[in-house]
Amino acid sequence: MTVHHGHDDDDFGEDGKIVVPDHVQDAIRTLIRWSGDDPDREGLLDTPRRVARAWKEYCQGYGEDPATHLARQFEEVGGYNELVLLKDIPFQSHCEHHMAPIIGKAAIAYLPRHKVVGISKLARVLNAYARRLQIQERLTAEVATCIWDNLKPHGVAVVIEAQHGCMTGRGVRTPGVGMVTSRMMGTFLEDNRSRKEVLSLMGY
Repeated sequence: MTVHHGHDDDDFGEDGKIVVPDHVQDAIRTLIRWSGDDPDREGLLDTPRRVARAWKEYCQGYGEDPATHLARQFEEVGGYNELVLLKDIPFQSHCEHHMAPIIGKAAIAYLPRHKVVGISKLARVLNAYARRLQIQERLTAEVATCIWDNLKPHGVAVVIEAQHGCMTGRGVRTPGVGMVTSRMMGTFLEDNRSRKEVLSLMGY
């Protein structure tokens, strides 16, 4: 996957907002018209520009390298070598199949080997991947792999629970149904007792 980092100065207007090219606005007008409405009516005149800017924000993860959030690591932990767990981390993403919202929460845990990171960095890694077109399974794996590769801990556990707009708002229309995915690496994959412990602390 090609990821473009950041924006050029030409992307922004004098008001500091992202400049939306005409062809992008035209594409959104076409979608509005195809959906059955009139893109030229008063309430929709500025909608193409708003939608385009919103999608730039929804997908700002393409401009981030999640690994950079784990670059600053700390060795002075006072001898602490037990589980580090951050749970109930809210996130929002969009599915790559229907571009519908994925809204959920994640629990991220790792068993340090030598170093730890600030706990907010775990949430930043999650959101960097979530702010791309996603499927929940890949999102779960990407977060776990990023922590595994960059912190090199004894183990990583990631559990994500989310509701998908492609199920709640269209198709079978089943609101309230949640999907749970998990990825275990290292100790949490190899040792059943460790896996049960981390899942219990996560609330599963």
